[in-house]
Amino acid sequence: MAFDSLSEKLQNVFKNLRSKGRLTEDDVKTALKEVKMALLEADVNFRVVKKFVKDVQERAIGQDVMSGLNPGQMVIKIVNEEMVKLMGSETTEIAFRPGKELTVIMMVGLQGAGKTTTTAKIAGKLKTKGKKTLLAACDVYRPAAIEQLQINGEKQGVEVFSMGNKNKPADIAKAAVEHAKKEDCNVLIIDTAGRLHVDEEMMDELVEIKEAVDVFQTILVVDAMTGQDAVNVASTFNDKIGIDGVVLTKLDGDTRGGAALSIRAVTGKPILYAGMGEKLSELEQFYPDRMASRILGMGDVLTMIEKAQENLDEEKAKELEQKMRKNEFDFEMYLESMSQMKKMGGLSSLMGMMPGLGLGGGKMPEIDTDEAEKNMRRIEAIIHSMTPQERKNPNLLNPSRKNRIARGAGVQVAEVNRLVKQFEQTKKMMKQMPGMMGGKRGKRGMFKGLPF
Repeated sequence: MAFDSLSEKLQNVFKNLRSKGRLTEDDVKTALKEVKMALLEADVNFRVVKKFVKDVQERAIGQDVMSGLNPGQMVIKIVNEEMVKLMGSETTEIAFRPGKELTVIMMVGLQGAGKTTTTAKIAGKLKTKGKKTLLAACDVYRPAAIEQLQINGEKQGVEVFSMGNKNKPADIAKAAVEHAKKEDCNVLIIDTAGRLHVDEEMMDELVEIKEAVDVFQTILVVDAMTGQDAVNVASTFNDKIGIDGVVLTKLDGDTRGGAALSIRAVTGKPILYAGMGEKLSELEQFYPDRMASRILGMGDVLTMIEKAQENLDEEKAKELEQKMRKNEFDFEMYLESMSQMKKMGGLSSLMGMMPGLGLGGGKMPEIDTDEAEKNMRRIEAIIHSMTPQERKNPNLLNPSRKNRIARGAGVQVAEVNRLVKQFEQTKKMMKQMPGMMGGKRGKRGMFKGLPF
């Protein structure tokens, strides 16, 4: 996950600060040297790091902090506030023309950044907001680009306008505008061609499209895994054609995350969305304050709640709650709970949003999320190898049935026995659910009985 290494290093720095009763000027300077190194290793732009550390130091070395009751926490608060400021302070939405007037959005970026997929993702987001959107396939060079957009558009329930790969992109864009007006669409998103690197031919083509149609918003898609290169690409596109906002893709990958902390400061343009996976639903609104909380290990409860509201089936949730109250928890429900977790982005995604993983007073139990995800897949295989009757009535699981299930799932009988034991523990946990959030069990109790 992006920022994992940076988060860990920052948490170690702040742990040392919190252990001191009072902070001297030297304590703050030493800590900020470590912060500086951590940010540079995360591939944050050097000039951005220099200014960030200077701003934090000026605020931290003052009477308010030095005489504070908890100076370590005050420094953390200042770092958090400056990090939010660095990424833009306020959340920025895509701008639209007033009323029913057609808004033309041009998507730009290098090949491989995920531009075509992101175009379809944004169309899906806008559809949920009541916008009638048309996609225009103007990438006439990359093999299967048009087909990819058509497939994704169909999945999102959004029409795709195409004239094949024999016409000029500017001509396709003009025809798409006419079609959008004819169909009473209020948003047209143009998917343009990328290149392996920035070149004059690509820029000239984008300028030609802008001259042919009245583009209201130009959105750049950049790959967060390219680090400083992403910032350089953003600067070049902004200088050459002008951009209104950025979408960062692959923030779910093993990336250092420096692009997210640098782009706004270097280009002055806001990050609009963050791509958190390949699925068409895995595009998050970019909230600077929430991203800062994640980086500093404070979690992101609001995004977790929003994911639940968007992805969880309300009727199934009510049914689950009723069955839990009646103590009718079975393997079908166990399977459903894992399915719902997947819809919300999987275990690793949720863990990154949970507060208390570092700075929030005590660390959560260490969990190898990759191994946990593998374990969940094995559990699914075991449950799928059961008959419907066995899932609904686990008491039927005698030794011969367990042997059959193990063979069907391709696992050892010991794993089936372990799952049955975990299931019984989970069932007991469901009985005690009202008291799970407090008492001696505390945070660790929240994880007891989960399928990993």
